[in-house]
Formats: sequence, structure tokens, C-alpha cells
Amino acid sequence: MDIFTLLDEVQTIARNGLHYAENPYDRERYNHLMQLTNQTYSQFLDVPVGKIRAKFLKEMGQITPKVGADVAIFNEHGQILLMERADGTGWCLPCGWVEPNERPIDTAIREVREETGLEVEFKQFVGVFTRMASVSYPFTMIAIVHLCEIIGGELTLSHEGSALKYWTIEDVPNWHANHDKYTRASYKMWKSEQLLPAISG
Repeated sequence: MDIFTLLDEVQTIARNGLHYAENPYDRERYNHLMQLTNQTYSQFLDVPVGKIRAKFLKEMGQITPKVGADVAIFNEHGQILLMERADGTGWCLPCGWVEPNERPIDTAIREVREETGLEVEFKQFVGVFTRMASVSYPFTMIAIVHLCEIIGGELTLSHEGSALKYWTIEDVPNWHANHDKYTRASYKMWKSEQLLPAISG
């Protein structure tokens, strides 16, 4: 177990404890666990302790992994549409967190519209991927990846990105997080879809 996986486990226990515990001594212990993990995160990430604590404590209730929806869109040449993130963390699929009372596919369509200006429709479900806590993202997240195709709109860059571009997978210079893995899985599905008419014919 690496340090960020351990920290994610401990801060989850602490936050769940603070949500459910009523005994003041238990709450004191959970607060101490939170303090220890926040201090360690602060040292590794060079972020003030108070900022980390405030970020974690904003989330109420039982702590579960964050759920995101990602969208793979290929052109006729098999190139993938990617956005270069404005925060400098690389090229990514259109993606975002699933909001309350929203299905992942609704999130996927909304995020494509917000980040690229395009309207898409769902074609195939690619898969569910887990990203464990790391130095870049100190929490576990689940990515639900969808294969979609464009049905309208006009390619338009949002404030969340610095560029939009279709890339040949092997030429992408800097992938965001696990998005190379999501893209390769999506490409296999897209490729098999392109072969279906020829096979059935």
C-alpha cells in the first residue's frame, strides 16, 4: 500500500466517524485522525493544512469514491477528440463529475456540450475504471466511459480548456491521469463497430 492509498483510507475513516459519531471522545479521536492526514497531505502536496481540511469537510455523509463520466468521440480517421486542460494537467476526454439526480449518460452529454459545444448521442458503454488515490488526486474515483457520436453543435472551446483537437492516439504528448487507458479501451470498441457493416455484409 502506498502512502496516498493509506491516507485515503485513514481520512475516509475519520470523515465517516465525524459524520456518525456522537460520543465526544470518539469525535476527538476522529478529529485527531483528520489532523494527522491533513498534515501529511500538506507536506506531500505543499498545500496549507486548512485548505485541505476545508476541502474534505465540505463533503457530508457516508464517504464513497467520486464518480465521473467520460466520453470518447472519434472522427472518421479514428482520431480521438481531446481537450487540453486549462490547469496544465494534460489532454483529456470530455468528462466531469456526476451530479445528484443525474444519470452518468446525462453527465456525459452535458459535459461534452459544456466543454466542446457539441451535441452527442450515446452509442456504446465502454467500461468502468477505478483510479486509486495518488499524489495528483488524493482520493479514489470511478470513471464511467461512454462511446458517443456527434449529432450537432459546433466545436467551441470552454474556459475549462486551452485547446481542443483530434489526436492520433500514439501522438498525444501528455495524457491527463488515466485517460490514455480510457481512450485505448474506447478505440477497440469503436474499431469493432466500424468492422460490423463489412462483417455483416
